[in-house]
Formats: sequence, structure tokens, C-alpha cells
Amino acid sequence: MTVLVLGASSQIGHFLLPRLQAAGHDVLAISRQAHAGGAQLRWIVGQLPDAMPAALPALAGIVSCGPLLPFARWLEAAPLDGAPRIVATSSMSAQTKRDSRVPAERALAQSLREGEAALADACARRGLRWNVLRPTIVYGAGLDRSLTPIAHRASRLRVFPLPAGRGQRQPVHADDIAQACVAALREAAPSGHVLPIGGGERLSAAAMFARVRASLPVATLPLPIPRPLLRLGPRLVPRLQGPLARLEEDLIADNTELTRLLGVRPRAFQPDARCWGLDAR
Repeated sequence: MTVLVLGASSQIGHFLLPRLQAAGHDVLAISRQAHAGGAQLRWIVGQLPDAMPAALPALAGIVSCGPLLPFARWLEAAPLDGAPRIVATSSMSAQTKRDSRVPAERALAQSLREGEAALADACARRGLRWNVLRPTIVYGAGLDRSLTPIAHRASRLRVFPLPAGRGQRQPVHADDIAQACVAALREAAPSGHVLPIGGGERLSAAAMFARVRASLPVATLPLPIPRPLLRLGPRLVPRLQGPLARLEEDLIADNTELTRLLGVRPRAFQPDARCWGLDAR
């Protein structure tokens, strides 16, 4: 059977496509970028709703690694053959940024929750089984916008800022999210859940940055940033107000239900240079 993957060139899609093929699925992958296909993989260039062919093959499942609201709206009237299982990724930002002091972050959290609710409603109306995954900080393919830019900048400048921060972090490898997506597509998997998914280890923000530095393929000069200086940061660079404020906050996920329902146990945070798209030297 075929699985339709939206956002297939994302960091989760990078690991999801080979996992689906290894599980015996044919894959119909939607992306804004052209890619080479294969015996089990067909790419369609575009985005919702214009990229979709007039008639879809019979689908065993649909995995969306892109924005939730457009996916939910498309799903309401999509020409589906049968009742594919639905898996979509959201973000723990739906919870952790809900009460942010930054209006744009509160709006993002609200949009994520609205997208989750819209998807649940669309699936209920069509009688489709669904699950939503809420990842914490995602890493692993060098495509994220959180840790990878820090790693690249430090590798280029040979200086690594190390902000103080006692808030707990739980980075999750994109391949572990891909594994959870495949598990959620199984016929016997429970449905109707919004499942947090974090890495298999919790560590302080300061320790997380130190491990990123240790994983780089070049030597960098550590540049500790004390808390008093961090408190001045938002005045100097207003766009950093949210991230700096959260250095003392816990941004974690409870994996209990993920493991109980899907049998997935994410790995500890032990990155290497490949996680940032850097060559080991």
C-alpha cells in the first residue's frame, strides 16, 4: 500500500521516507523541491492543494510534516480512496509558548493548537483514525532552525557562545520522530491522541549547548555568557527576548504515552557533526 507524505523534504521526512520503504510501503512524496525518485518512491513537486493529482491511489496512510491548518482544510474534502490512517507533526511550542511574553510566540502557539483541533475535527467527520506528534527541539539532519545555525556559526567563527541556563531541555532526533510516525501508521496502533515526543534525556540548556560544541568537527573557543549579561540581551536585541527568557524554563515532554501506545523510546542527546550537516574531520 501507498503512504502519502507531505513535507517530505523536511528534516523528519529525510528519515521517514527510507523507514517507510523499509517497512514495505510505496511512497508518494510531496515537496516544493525536485528530487530523484525510485522503485518505491514517487515525488510530486508543489504544495497543498495545487500539488495533488486529480486522483490519488489507495492510501494506507498520510503523514504530514508541514503546517497543520492547510493540511486539515485539504483533508476535509480530499479525494481519498478508503480510510488511510493520518499522522501529523505539530510542536511542543503549542504548550511551551502559550503564555510567552512575546505576542508572535503566543500567536504561534494558538495557531498550532487550532491546527491540531481542525485536524481532529476533519478526521472525525470523515471517520479517519489519527494521531498528532508534538516534538520538542528537533535535530539530526542539519535542517533545523534552532541548533544547526548555532553549530554552523561557531564552526565558521571558531567561537562558541555558552549561555548560562538551568532550564531543562530534551532535544529529539528527527529519526526518532520518523520512527514514531511509522509506528502510528500500523493498523493496531491506538488513535485519537496528541502525543508529546522528546529525546530520551533531559539536560540543562547550558549542558545542551556544551554538547553541541563538543560535537563540532573543529576546535572552538568557549565564550561563557553569564546571567547578568543575558538579562540585558532583550534590550540590546529585542528579537531574542523569547529565547533568552526561556533559558531558565523547562522545555520538556513526557514520553510515557508515546512509549506505552507506540513502543517508541527516543535516544539520548549524543550528537555528532553529521547532525548539523557538517563533515567530520
